[in-house]
Amino acid sequence: MKTLNWSVRPEPFGTPEATLLRRAYYAEVAGRYWGRPATTAEIDEGLADDPPDRLAPPTGQFVVGRYGGEAACCGGLRMLDARTAELTRVYVSPAARGTGGGGALLTALEHAARGLGARELALDTRLDLVEARGLYVKHGFREIPAYSSGPYSEIWYGKELTAHATDRG
Repeated sequence: MKTLNWSVRPEPFGTPEATLLRRAYYAEVAGRYWGRPATTAEIDEGLADDPPDRLAPPTGQFVVGRYGGEAACCGGLRMLDARTAELTRVYVSPAARGTGGGGALLTALEHAARGLGARELALDTRLDLVEARGLYVKHGFREIPAYSSGPYSEIWYGKELTAHATDRG
């Protein structure tokens, strides 16, 4: 999927660029949570619980977005059930924020979710991740009741997916 200077496409979870983006994602969210920069060992430990098979077809998808050819955003989705796909690891590098990458990323993830048969999206996040929360609301996500629990789940969002002509193949 291409938007202005953004190109967002499926990419294997473990490619070098996908891995660098996931490391940057974890460093940022962990650093905000702890109030200090995350160490390399902490990032490694946090990513160890990130098995790639959960974000690959037929049960999920991982995408990487490039801005001007440089990898600058990523996100994944996994099917929770036959109807609902959960967004995870949604990240836009700080240098690329405000350029339309978040919208391009969500559009690509929605397209991928429809391709997996999802009719709705769900996600959980933390209250302090205000940029992400603003992005979700801007793109039609609404607060929903909690569907999961965990130490980093403080607010939940959902969105109904509508079929697009291009998705009907």
